[in-house]
Amino acid sequence: MKGRIPALIIKELLTLFRDPKGRIILIGPPLLQLIIFSFAVTLEVKNVSLVVLNQDSGKHGYEIVQRLNGSPTFNEIKFVKSVAAIRPLLDQQQAMAAIHIPVDFSRNIEAGKLIKLQVVLDGRRSNAAQIVSGYISQVVSRYEQEISGARHNAQSQTVIVARNWFNENLLYLWFTVPSLVGILAMLITLIVTALSVARERELGTFDQLLVSPLMPHEILIGKTVPAVLIGIGEALLFFVVGVALFNVPFTGSFLLLLFSLFIFVMSVVGVGLFISAIAKTQQQAILGAFIFMVPAVTLSGYAAPVENMPGWLQTVSWINPLKHFLITVKGLFLKDMPFLDIWANTWPLLVIGLLTLGLAAWFFTKRME
Repeated sequence: MKGRIPALIIKELLTLFRDPKGRIILIGPPLLQLIIFSFAVTLEVKNVSLVVLNQDSGKHGYEIVQRLNGSPTFNEIKFVKSVAAIRPLLDQQQAMAAIHIPVDFSRNIEAGKLIKLQVVLDGRRSNAAQIVSGYISQVVSRYEQEISGARHNAQSQTVIVARNWFNENLLYLWFTVPSLVGILAMLITLIVTALSVARERELGTFDQLLVSPLMPHEILIGKTVPAVLIGIGEALLFFVVGVALFNVPFTGSFLLLLFSLFIFVMSVVGVGLFISAIAKTQQQAILGAFIFMVPAVTLSGYAAPVENMPGWLQTVSWINPLKHFLITVKGLFLKDMPFLDIWANTWPLLVIGLLTLGLAAWFFTKRME
């Protein structure tokens, strides 16, 4: 038994790395995805086109327009002369927002009256529209505070100073890159594991395993260990790229990262082996892997906070290994998460891994009978 399992592990690794195309597939596309997704999947809103209808002839309306024009958020200011000209620009998505400065804007400011500005937003992109609305409100509020301060207005003495913990400059790469470490490691591990048995069936070598001295549990171990090694290796490669290339700080313990990563990869391998045990072809295995990946990423908290989901979906997300690992990896990267917090998000992975590996072993044994 001691010699049979290492031989099967070496055979699996040679199968994966002997082919030059296979080596490129395992390393090249994941790195390319990490680089592309890190820049493409941005949570910032930049290069926004803004429509301005300025009917005010005073200095204050002009000053607001100049400040909006100087903001890095807006790359293009489109001036119109009527309210009717705003609708087609928003309808055709030539602009994200429009601001209407009325005729009496400067006069009301000088008189100390209520200031009214109308902002029209493209609600089809709801999240971006809310962010753009916040940017415009911030520009107007700062200008109002400057005017009140210059006039020594006692009503404008309160100033809110915001500080962002763990990511002071709100750099989106500090959120995206650690998340992609988990997502891409999960993708590679899942596909490698899901294809392991299905590939043997298509090539006709699975029957040779059945007639070999290997026991079912030995075959299962021989299929598990290479996938675990590849998954951990890919994740560590993404970790190095994230820290070295994207300058994302890692403030936690590297040993705790390895510990949680090992449990996470084991839980993913269990899912992959389950898919591989029930799939008859590699095409079915790949399809099964992507059927699992899409809801796993959606319910992981990467695109939207889990807390914002309905209660029943939050319960379903508990069985999602990616959800638990993303909490851990982001905590280790950005806030030096302590062991107790890591364990609180790792023991569910341990339960998921034991259940999926046990279920995969049961299916695998049934298929071999």
